Amino acid sequence: MLRRLRTITLIINFKAIVVAALAVISTFLCLRFDITANFPLTLLATAIVFPIVFSINSAYKRREAALDDYGSLKSHGRAIYFATRDWLEKDDPMAQEKCRVLLGKLFTSTRELFTGERDDMHEGEERVYANFSRLSRFIREDLRQAGLASGEVSRCNQYLSKMLLAFEQIKHIYQYRTPRTLRAFSDIFIKVLPPLYGPYFAYIATDFSPYLTYVMPVLFALVLVSLDNIQEHLENPFDQVGQDDVMINAEKFVDRLRSGSPESARVRTAA
Repeated sequence: MLRRLRTITLIINFKAIVVAALAVISTFLCLRFDITANFPLTLLATAIVFPIVFSINSAYKRREAALDDYGSLKSHGRAIYFATRDWLEKDDPMAQEKCRVLLGKLFTSTRELFTGERDDMHEGEERVYANFSRLSRFIREDLRQAGLASGEVSRCNQYLSKMLLAFEQIKHIYQYRTPRTLRAFSDIFIKVLPPLYGPYFAYIATDFSPYLTYVMPVLFALVLVSLDNIQEHLENPFDQVGQDDVMINAEKFVDRLRSGSPESARVRTAA
């Protein structure tokens, strides 16, 4: 229940209340001074609804692409760990633990980059690339010295290359948003049109009972601003504000690696 209430407050926020109040005041003044006009509703669809729907669709596709790339990042990282655990002639718990630590640091630095401020992006990138470099040296030095065949080492480097590609694609999603001019255009008209449509709301008020006079301006404002808020929350899928954001859970990823290891299976069997 609390989660649903929190979702509602993210959609219907202070901006929605302010725009709705302005629309009500405009309608009240138009009724008071008998200012009415039958404005066409196609202007709302052209100036607000179409740009917002386009932006929501674009932001949703970016979020889905980020999820795909995040899945690729996790799967290839897990493949490197499985190679460390299962491809060596002799079981090496120290190498497995080192691989888990390196992957954990990589995912933690990735999360810090995408959830941090864009002004700090350069420092965040340096930390991520440093962790990629450590993982690369682990494949070249630790796995090769442990006896992993050269062809399998090459395969692990391919996994690392795919992880780098997935990271770069996620980074571009984080850096580049939907067109800013389109966002500015729709944002201006969302704030301006509901109050300007006061004469129209006064015109159609004759079709409603006195108790429902201000329902239409409130509904118009809430619907339009709510759509804009939905788009805004989808715009950055990593800010951890909305409930549809991409969550990079590094700790859970490492715990899953540890719980899937043969030694943990033996412990569960013995217990």
